[in-house]
Amino acid sequence: MLQCTAFSELPEMGARVALMGLAEGPGEVSEAPDLDEFVLCELGEHEEGAEHAAQLWSAPAGRDLWMFWSDGDGDGRRTFRFKELLPCPAVIHRLSVKDGDACVLYDRHPAAHSWDVTDPLADLMAERIREEVRRDRDGGGGGTRGEKP
Repeated sequence: MLQCTAFSELPEMGARVALMGLAEGPGEVSEAPDLDEFVLCELGEHEEGAEHAAQLWSAPAGRDLWMFWSDGDGDGRRTFRFKELLPCPAVIHRLSVKDGDACVLYDRHPAAHSWDVTDPLADLMAERIREEVRRDRDGGGGGTRGEKP
């Protein structure tokens, strides 16, 4: 399943207030994480009317802070909410019962678990990085792009 492509500007003041209100949050303003200006929905593709979701903070042990948003009813205004949620308990075991990958979404999230969601943009970027590393390793990366020898 492809990742949802919705993104939103982060309402920074609301996010900081939500972070400081967490029981297991950063505590001091100086300990708060740097927040991105924009967030991308981390869910797999979902129905058009469903809320989008992005994780803002992962507590060391406990609940995570998520931001949910939805587009307005044709008026162009988005609604935002912040919620502290437990992580999804699902784990997929591929080759070993001992080792597995945990779902990085929140408990009772809609649709697919994170391991079933693919991000084509991240895959493309990773492939380009692999190509550049290969080129550099093989001696073919003698300069930056657009630079004449």
